[in-house]
This record gives sequence, structure tokens and C-alpha cells, in this order.
Amino acid sequence: MNVRQLDMSRRTIAVAAALIGTVSLAIGAHAALNMRALDAAKAVSTEQTTGSIGHASRLALVIGNGHYPDASAPLTQSINDARALSASLRKNGFDVDMVEDATKDDMVRAVNRLKSKIKRDTVVMLFFGGYGVQAGRQSYMLPVDAVIWKESDVRRNGVSIESVLEMMKEQGAKAKLVVVDASRRNPYERRFRSYSHGLAPIAAPDNALILSSNTPGKVADDVKGEHSVLVGELLNNLKAQGTAEGVFNKTRVAISRASEGDQVPSVSSSLLEDVRFNEAGG
Repeated sequence: MNVRQLDMSRRTIAVAAALIGTVSLAIGAHAALNMRALDAAKAVSTEQTTGSIGHASRLALVIGNGHYPDASAPLTQSINDARALSASLRKNGFDVDMVEDATKDDMVRAVNRLKSKIKRDTVVMLFFGGYGVQAGRQSYMLPVDAVIWKESDVRRNGVSIESVLEMMKEQGAKAKLVVVDASRRNPYERRFRSYSHGLAPIAAPDNALILSSNTPGKVADDVKGEHSVLVGELLNNLKAQGTAEGVFNKTRVAISRASEGDQVPSVSSSLLEDVRFNEAGG
């Protein structure tokens, strides 16, 4: 091989090496970009998944009905109670749907919205403040547009608390919490009953906790103040945190003592595990 051929061979080898190096760099850069894109995609996916779980794991439907046409005066406490409780629950990580002065259609739509959000890991809470009436063995939340002259109208115009609990169960909610502040004298029962006897016992389905403002079959008189007796005490206990069962029981005991036994809230539990209101406690 002469000198010229040797120089050409060297240049050919150099060019080939340069090309190989360039291709290797390109492949490496492409792989790095792919890895960064994959990591970014994983981060977004994790963020979205975490957000959706956190968003759906704690739900609350809060209904405050105060302006009933048949009542001699509005239940202003029910509206205040719904707003204050909604704010407290949101601070504790609940996704709250609050409805004020709800008609029958409003209540049905709100229950359907709640139904669409419930997942298997969901802790669900229902609050109702307003007028409630017992019909048969069930307790009904009454909308503000209820037209009631006889007991059958209660079933037609009201929304059964038991039916909402059953929906939560069918959707597979992890735990079901219910607060009912409706054991008050109302303008409807006088039309078809000689006396007002409050609400029926609300049976707790699997893994449920229910707090009602008075013993089944009894009514509680509204007192002056921004909040009802039940919600005022409940809000105080929510600030102290603890388990839901502990919060409900402390509320029951405090009201019973303060009223010297005239008003004894009812707590019914079938919880199979501790449920906490604060977000960190689940």
C-alpha cells in the first residue's frame, strides 16, 4: 500500500468513526428525551390519580331548608347550620355539595350528583336541616315546595333518609355518616295527626353512623341563636377532631346534659372501623 492509499484509508476510518459517534450521540439524546418524557408522564399520571382519589374519597351532601311557605316563620338556623357545617367539612378535606331551600327536584338532583361521585373507597356524609316527618317506619326530609295534607303526601313529596342510605350502600361507599336536624314541630303533622311525634328510628346499614337531633318519636324546640343546638355543639366537637363516632357521642352527651335530659340526641352506629373527620386521619 502506498502513502496515498494509506492516507485515504485513514480518512475513511476517521469519517466512519465520526459518523458512528454522531449516531451514538443521537441515539443517546433520543433515549434521554424519551426517559424524561416518560418520567414527566408518570408524574402527571400520579398527580392526576392522587388528585382524583383525594377528591372522591370524602364526599358530603349538605341540605339546609329554611323557607317553607306553610311555616309561620322561616328556619333561619337551618341555613346558617348548612353554611357553617359545609365550611368545616371543606377544611377537613370533604368535597361538599351544599343546597339551600331545596325543592323536591333540587334534592333529587343533589342525591343523584352524590351517587355519581361515590367510589369504593369513599367516606360519604349527609346532613339535613329543616322539617322532617315520619311516615310508616321511615323518616322523610321535606323540600320547601312540599304540599302535604295527609300522610301519603309525605311519601310522595319527601325524600326518604333510608333511601339515600341504601343508595350509598349500593354504590359501595366505604363508610356512611348521617346528621339529621329535623326533629322539630312542623306545620304539616297537625293536619293529619293529633300530635307531632318526631322521626322514626333510622336503622344504620353496614358501616354507618347516624346522629339525629332527638330521641326517635320526640321533638325538640328551636332555641334562639345563630345555630341549632345540635349543629352548634357538633361544630365545637369537630374543631377538636377525633373519630366520627367520638364526635357524635360527645355532641349527644353535651346536649343531653345542657338540656337536663329534655333533648337527648340519638346516635346509631354499625361502623366496622374508625372514621375521622380530619383529612390526615382518613
